[in-house]
Amino acid sequence: MRKLPAPPLPKALRPKPPAPGETSEVMDPVEAAADAGITVVDWLDERTSLSPGIRWLLFRKVPRGINWGYTLGSATLFAFLNQAVTGVFLAMYYEPNVNGGAYESIRNINDNVFLGQFVHGMHKWGASVMIILIFLHMGRVFFFGAYKYPRELTWIIGVVLLILTLAMGFTGYLLPFNQQSYWATIVGVNINGTGPFIGPYLSDFLRGGPEFGATTLSRFYAIHMLLIPGLMAALIGLHLYLVTKLGISAPPWIKVEEPEEVVPVAEV
Repeated sequence: MRKLPAPPLPKALRPKPPAPGETSEVMDPVEAAADAGITVVDWLDERTSLSPGIRWLLFRKVPRGINWGYTLGSATLFAFLNQAVTGVFLAMYYEPNVNGGAYESIRNINDNVFLGQFVHGMHKWGASVMIILIFLHMGRVFFFGAYKYPRELTWIIGVVLLILTLAMGFTGYLLPFNQQSYWATIVGVNINGTGPFIGPYLSDFLRGGPEFGATTLSRFYAIHMLLIPGLMAALIGLHLYLVTKLGISAPPWIKVEEPEEVVPVAEV
């Protein structure tokens, strides 16, 4: 005898389909964690629409012939992030006090705080590494001719970032407030004072008055910790936007293929 198929279940008795992000199968912990992460990312992207911007920033065409020299900008950005993160941890223990507080706080960081000497060393030597990297990056851009049209504004912003990097190193050198940093900063401020027109006013601004004192250390700390990093973060964002929008210039030894000439139909 021929067996008839079972009649379909009524709609009210049918099992509900799994909700988005859920599955009816039993998953192992790794798959469950990955599925949960995808669900969170989808939830955020649905409400923020960040994925088109991220794809525009990360997925783009690059010219032929690029090499490791093109990674100097990213290396400089990594050095800046290292300075920002380590600077925040150091600021938790630093005390900008000229009456021994600044020097003692640095000694406390190196001697007593957990991994304090390691973080302080990363911040101290990271400043030198960042200055070296930004000079190498600017040199590569200059010798490769990447500052030419249409990337002139990108070059100008890079020059301003170079000046701010040097200023951040100069203002941070005083913060340990030992004999070496104290007298070296006096020499640097006096050199600034020899500049034409604005030199004396610049020196008075940096000192916070005619002489070195408590205001000088507080002013250097505020400029080093708040003013310069804020300006650099904004300019780095604009710099990256222009690099992404205008693209990367090809190496000078790579011949750029010119587009074929379009012949009007009337002349054919």
